[in-house]
Amino acid sequence: MISEIRYFRIPTHLLDEQKRNPVTRNLFLTEIAEIEVVQGTIWSESSNNDNFLLAYCTKGSGFVQILDEQIPVSDDQFFIIPKNEAFKFYSVLDVNTRFLVARFNGKNARQFGKEFFVVRSLIPSVNNMVANREMLFDEIFTNLLKGFHDENLEYVNLCFGHLLGTFVYANKTSDDIADESSPVVRRTINYLNKSIGKRLTLSALAAEIGYSPTYLSTLFKKETNYSPISYFSHLKIVKACELLDFTTLKIKEISFQLGYTDPYYFTKDFTKKMGLSPRNYRNRVS
Repeated sequence: MISEIRYFRIPTHLLDEQKRNPVTRNLFLTEIAEIEVVQGTIWSESSNNDNFLLAYCTKGSGFVQILDEQIPVSDDQFFIIPKNEAFKFYSVLDVNTRFLVARFNGKNARQFGKEFFVVRSLIPSVNNMVANREMLFDEIFTNLLKGFHDENLEYVNLCFGHLLGTFVYANKTSDDIADESSPVVRRTINYLNKSIGKRLTLSALAAEIGYSPTYLSTLFKKETNYSPISYFSHLKIVKACELLDFTTLKIKEISFQLGYTDPYYFTKDFTKKMGLSPRNYRNRVS
């Protein structure tokens, strides 16, 4: 469930004008919002969207499913979803997750979005003039309250271009973007995604990756805030949600497909992480 804290959508006829305006046609805002994803629920978007999406997590955590990959997301992380791409965000059970989001388009939008179809981390810096991105979001919200006249929209879109640049070019303008995940962690995550139907122990996983269990666990938890096996368990639950939503497989069949030997334990694990039993999750919209 999603609640909108603040929300503006640019009217369609004004978007047509922005496409023709030489000041805004290369990059313009279509929607901006502050939303909260209730703990234990899902924010999902279909592929029927003609705009790019910037999502900046300011509070809470969860997992985002992009293509066939599930990636943890927490505060001070962002991702950009290209147009016509679907995604799902699964909020954790113990706290609501808050995002500042912006949809955008224009001739340059594809250039901004093409290399950021991943989750990236931002480390605030008091020495960085663009570190407080929330202030830039606030500036846009404040000015949209003043109306949609031409000069105001031009100013809003110039502000948005600045805001987007603080994300996309952070590594070129400041030191506030964290290093990409280490090759070891990325290799581990890739292996876990490919092994979703298996049962794995930390020792077996470490042997596959080629490091000691202690070293792998320490490095992995430092970057993801999860132990490798806990992360693997979350991946299984995310996949279970997908199977419950889009297939007619029985719950017992799903549990075996995901490597659980006991459907009862699968149901217990699913309920603990999602706040609903698999059956109630499947029937939640019926």
